[in-house]
Amino acid sequence: MATNDLDQKIFSCSICLDLLKDPATIPCGHSYCMKCIQGFWDEEEKIHSCPQCRKTFTPRPVLEKSTMLEALVEHLKKTGLQAAGPEDVSCDFCFGRKRKTIKSCLICLASYCEKHLQPHLDEAAFKKHKLVEPSKNLQENICSIHDEVMKMFCRTDHKCICYLCSVDEHRGHDTVSAAAERTERQRDLEESQQQIQQRIQDREKEVKLLQQEVEAINHSADQTVKDSEEIFTQMIHLIQKRSFDVKQQIRSQQQTEVSRVKDLQEELEEEITELKRRDADLKQLSFTEDHIQFLLNYPSLPPLSESTHSSSINVRPLRYFEDVTAAVSELTDKLQEILREQWTNISLTVTRVDVLLPEAEPEPKSRADFFKYSCQITLDPNTAHRRLLLSEENRKVTFMEKLQSDSDHSDKFTDYLQVLSKESLTGRCYWEVELKGKYVDVAVAYKNISRSGKESGFGLNEKSWSLDSSPESFSFFHNSIKTSISAPVSSRVGVYLDHRAGVLSFYSVSKSMTLIHKVQTKFSQKLHVGVLLDYAVGTSAEFCKLK
Repeated sequence: MATNDLDQKIFSCSICLDLLKDPATIPCGHSYCMKCIQGFWDEEEKIHSCPQCRKTFTPRPVLEKSTMLEALVEHLKKTGLQAAGPEDVSCDFCFGRKRKTIKSCLICLASYCEKHLQPHLDEAAFKKHKLVEPSKNLQENICSIHDEVMKMFCRTDHKCICYLCSVDEHRGHDTVSAAAERTERQRDLEESQQQIQQRIQDREKEVKLLQQEVEAINHSADQTVKDSEEIFTQMIHLIQKRSFDVKQQIRSQQQTEVSRVKDLQEELEEEITELKRRDADLKQLSFTEDHIQFLLNYPSLPPLSESTHSSSINVRPLRYFEDVTAAVSELTDKLQEILREQWTNISLTVTRVDVLLPEAEPEPKSRADFFKYSCQITLDPNTAHRRLLLSEENRKVTFMEKLQSDSDHSDKFTDYLQVLSKESLTGRCYWEVELKGKYVDVAVAYKNISRSGKESGFGLNEKSWSLDSSPESFSFFHNSIKTSISAPVSSRVGVYLDHRAGVLSFYSVSKSMTLIHKVQTKFSQKLHVGVLLDYAVGTSAEFCKLK
């Protein structure tokens, strides 16, 4: 029997069901992969048997590789007569077990394995047949109406047709051969490919430049951090030295003053001792009963000398070095003021660091242009104050007198009637909000904005930007700084965000769009849309569906 006629099943291992690898034949005559039969026998404790015929062997047979079987399997692989797998195209001319196709014919509309393809390679009759890579879609080349091979293309209807279609349903249409249309489309395709390849090269260069920019930014930032730490360390050492000098000076003055006081104290104590001695002498003389002795001894007593010290010492309240503390405190206040002023300068210098990214596209001009960047905004119940009611698929928020939620979710706002969107915004975005009530604020904020406290309100911190709407006017707030705005009041507000460019614009929307206020800044995080309502029944804000 020829090798090409052998079925793959003959050379398959009955354990792994794949072609034999390192084939070994056991005493009963059946063959398996060396590892498969060894693994099978390793699981058996004492008796070793054949997985197919169940014949047992004692002792365990010593296995050796069958070189003949291995050569046959390798030849089978080379001839390509493997059975077609689920992802393969199977040969249309194999009987029984289908083999893997190596070519498909666009003329015969059939697929062939290596064996059945041979006539196409050898016979002159098949020389003009078009052979292509294996295809499962050959039947799509057949006209569903006339059951003919489609070899033409109708440019009028933009579809492939057969010859009968060209003289029937597509009569009078602009028709060409499929080959001619392919040539035309191929040119367009090649131009598109060239454009794509050129753009890929351009983008790869830009990516490389940006990578270099990232490395430069990181290097510069790391070096600046290192330099700043050294400068601040020097400042700290300087302050520590000044602290040490003040301490030493205080201690020195303390020692001088204490020494002076103790010298005075010693003089006073010596005077007290002398006075006590004189007092004892006078007391003894006063007790003398002999008048003559009294009179004889009295003149010998020296008169009391004038005291060199004041009769009274003025003890001041304990405020000896408190003035030094006040002076140091004053220095602290001045230092804080200097640091505060310089910090603003340092912070602005840091934020002025800018990478020369590709120039941004021009901002939209018309409402239709803005609609190109429209985005769907839905509100996050986990952030909503407990007196806010969400409705209309979480696109609308309304103030309610009664509590609407018992949730104590950590993301909830507790001091202001506020709510954030689920969506985080980057790139270019546009949305519109319909306002109802006296006071409604439309804002954007970082997600890590504080949820409680006086500064948690939109616009009252550096993490949010808020447009406040009232019946008479608009106001803009950021970091508690108010900007009054003269613009027509409208119940619908449009908001445009270009995150990368740092642009945030608010528009009054009616029959036309009027700019209310524009912010040019830098956003360091993704933004969320925010709404703040007034404590008034019926106050609401609804995000519009933009078409």
